Amino acid sequence: MKRFERLAQIRRMDPYEDASDIYRLTSAYEFPWDVTRALELALYRTYAVPSIGRLLAETGELTDRAQKRYDDTSLLLDAVVEHGFDSPQGRTAVRRINQMHRGYDIGNDDMRYVLSTFVVMPKRWIDAYGWRRMSRHEVVASAVHYRTLGRHMGIGDIPETYEEFEDLLDTYEEAHFAWDPGARRVSDATLDLMASWYPRPLAPLLRSSTLALLDESLLRAFRYPPPRAATRALVRRAVRLRGRAVRLLPSRGAPHHARQNREIKGYPNGYRLEELGTRPVPGVRGCPVLHVGDSAAQ
Repeated sequence: MKRFERLAQIRRMDPYEDASDIYRLTSAYEFPWDVTRALELALYRTYAVPSIGRLLAETGELTDRAQKRYDDTSLLLDAVVEHGFDSPQGRTAVRRINQMHRGYDIGNDDMRYVLSTFVVMPKRWIDAYGWRRMSRHEVVASAVHYRTLGRHMGIGDIPETYEEFEDLLDTYEEAHFAWDPGARRVSDATLDLMASWYPRPLAPLLRSSTLALLDESLLRAFRYPPPRAATRALVRRAVRLRGRAVRLLPSRGAPHHARQNREIKGYPNGYRLEELGTRPVPGVRGCPVLHVGDSAAQ
């Protein structure tokens, strides 16, 4: 398949009726690396909302079991993408997600905000760093796919369009981003996790590179010193150059899903979807984002 043939295929599809199929083509064929990075940063930025970051610190899941949290989040969300909402795997993943959330007192506003990050951050990342910008069909399909996920999760008052998701995200962050020491611990643990995926001598470089990709509002909320302008420019230019290089490659012939990511470390012998995820932590009010935890089968 030539480089733009799959985009032409997407444009022949209906972004409402075929939303999840389009999203699968976008995330597993066109931009698997970019979508992975964007969703990592999407969840990461939610920690800057104190009601989220503080609760994550209280559970200890991200600070003590960060790799498991990362693995389960990725595997559960992507099982729905890979297999579809109506498949046995998709139904199992959604059921496991809902079982986790029913164990906590989670505000609908926080749930809507987290959902909005899944819609907005991939588009922003891909438009900035991908080998091409997202088409309107892909943007609409992404919003419809996550609206469907939100309905399956029982979230109320879900935005209808991408633009409404984007307005929700920006408005919520402007009103709620703030300093919290627990959230900072969660942020540091996440940065340490990302650095652990590479040789140890590269850890300081990887941490500074990640910080260079963050916007000013996140840096202020976590009280990180802003990266030097030269560092920020160099890192962002390097990621853009990667996108330009990918543009020259042939179109991907086989899908790449989250379970194939080298960052997934916790299941060398396989896993069962129904055994992924957290169980309620006594004394903790709730956690408004998907995260991993102890599993009886691990």
